[in-house]
Amino acid sequence: MTVENLSNPKLVFSIKWAASVVQIMGYAATGFGWTPWNLYLFLVGVVGWFLVGVLWNDRALMLVHLVALGAMIAGMVSS
Repeated sequence: MTVENLSNPKLVFSIKWAASVVQIMGYAATGFGWTPWNLYLFLVGVVGWFLVGVLWNDRALMLVHLVALGAMIAGMVSS
C-alpha cells in the first residue's frame, strides 16, 4: 500500500479528527492531573497529526509534530 493510496480525503478526514479529539482529551487529562494518561493521549494525537502531515506532504505539519513527539519522548524517558 502506497502513500498515494492512503491519502484519500475520507481517510485523512478521519485521522485528523480522531487525532484532534484524542489531543483534546489529553488537554483535559492534563487539567485534571491525570498523569501519565495525558502523555499517552498526547502521543496518539501527535502521531496522528504527523501522519496527516505525511499524507498531505506538508513538511511544516510534519516538523511541528515530529519535534513535539521528540520532546515528549525525551521528557518521558528522563522522568
